[in-house]
Amino acid sequence: MTTTGSAGSNHIVPDRVAVVGAGMVGLATAWFLQEAGVEVTVLDREGVAAGASWGNAGWLTPGLATPLPEPAVLKYGVRAVLSPASPVYVPPTASPRLLKFLTRFARNSTAGRWKTAMDALVPINRQALPAFDFLTKAGVEAQTYEAKSFLAAYRTVEERKVLLEEIEQIHAAGQGIEFEAISGDDARAIEPSLSDEIGAAIRLHGQRFINPGEYVQLLADSVIARGGQIISGVVVKDIVDEIRGVRLVTGDGETDPFDAVVMATGAWLGDLARQFGVKTVVQAGRGYSFSVPMAHVPAGPVYFPAQRIACTPLGDRLRVAGMMEFRKPEAKLDPRRIDAIVEAARPLLRDADLDARTFEWVGPRPCTPDGLPIIGATASPRVFAAGGHGMWGITLGPITGQLLAETITTGRAPAELRPFNPLR
Repeated sequence: MTTTGSAGSNHIVPDRVAVVGAGMVGLATAWFLQEAGVEVTVLDREGVAAGASWGNAGWLTPGLATPLPEPAVLKYGVRAVLSPASPVYVPPTASPRLLKFLTRFARNSTAGRWKTAMDALVPINRQALPAFDFLTKAGVEAQTYEAKSFLAAYRTVEERKVLLEEIEQIHAAGQGIEFEAISGDDARAIEPSLSDEIGAAIRLHGQRFINPGEYVQLLADSVIARGGQIISGVVVKDIVDEIRGVRLVTGDGETDPFDAVVMATGAWLGDLARQFGVKTVVQAGRGYSFSVPMAHVPAGPVYFPAQRIACTPLGDRLRVAGMMEFRKPEAKLDPRRIDAIVEAARPLLRDADLDARTFEWVGPRPCTPDGLPIIGATASPRVFAAGGHGMWGITLGPITGQLLAETITTGRAPAELRPFNPLR
């Protein structure tokens, strides 16, 4: 380890760091630690992008990265959230832990708390796309794609008011996003894949998207090419912080000590972090997706906000994603959720063969009750947390890794991370 800083404020820079979790957040943290000269080992229970990082929509939309708890959530009745077809689903046999999370989530779904959380996200959102650009310029071969069109489509002008009001609130918080409200006919002229059911839309400008599984794999390849080690199939059961370093206890025994450890285990973050003073509950908000062939694949993402369905062009197919299902992260895929997305999307898309689905997938987004991620040092100055990004782990993964690596190597947390203190 190397000591830096002035007398009385020395910080020991770790030489060897273990990152637990090989999703976007964990691998970005590992990559930026390498940029600072740190040797990294990444461990994952399954493998690269095996959790929420693989099958999501892949949107890079910091302009839309807002807190998940919002006043609109409270409009869902109990009957609605208990329905398997609901875009937001809670199982009727919810555990006490889930009920505790949902109670706190509801308390944070007010206009005042949404604004406070939005104010916290704006500074990190502004740096999200530059962090992707940094990776590209540094030689990571994964691509980001400019959205030639990015449409939020609605059946009626009345439905559209909800997002227009939210965009006003986003602007009021100091976060810029360029848009224009257009008719259904104009939307179809831009994107012929929309059906005649669409009567109004919002066109967003300056957005990007990626193929998330491909991107994360290429980021992993870069970490390995730079001398890092990625070990798959390892379940970390415990983290032991002692005088000679931090050891990981796995199903195969114990590792040699590391100088520091980063917990980036997504929806499982609380399992390891609780002993280090992290009290914020991290709950799996599971999302579903599948891919379908289309006569005309859209030129960019298509969003159906009323149905909470996100569509992304990936090569010659369209990925269709949706649902917020609050269940255990390891629960099996529930085909009823896939069916619900299919039936909601069928009347809105033209010439999409929704019955020729492939790559049916479910992944556990790590959600927090206040809608803010958990990033930074825990009660141990050698154990760090990075997770709880909700739906924005892809968008905010690289900037999270960049700012957390700075924290670990300098001993100073950047101002952008202060609202995300793991000990809050």
